[in-house]
Amino acid sequence: MMKRIALFALPLLAACATPGQAEPVLIGTKWTFVSIDGKAPVSDRTSLTIEDGRIGANVGCNGMGSDLKIEGGRLMTNGITSTKMFCSEIAGQEMAVGALLGASPSYTVDGDRMVLTSPGHRVELKRAN
Repeated sequence: MMKRIALFALPLLAACATPGQAEPVLIGTKWTFVSIDGKAPVSDRTSLTIEDGRIGANVGCNGMGSDLKIEGGRLMTNGITSTKMFCSEIAGQEMAVGALLGASPSYTVDGDRMVLTSPGHRVELKRAN
């Protein structure tokens, strides 16, 4: 009798443990910026890369990055480090992206597009790989 109860309960337990919707696979992806706070990127050489435990970005001048943990629909960073070259035409967009990534933004992915949002900043990206 106990075996029948256990066999009956097993599928029910498995159904309870199955998540409703899996998070998109972001590890090993590369993206280009489509818009930064509603404006087209100043540079055509932009990138955002997500590796296991690491995120990196370049808006056309300085490289920036951080350790990364993907959790609960957010890209959890622990402060952004950046090179310090001054590129006046790109500086505003670099500061916006640095602030966005430093605030552990939320993300949504729809096909080959991703949107990152934090208080005060929003970027749209297109998958490059």
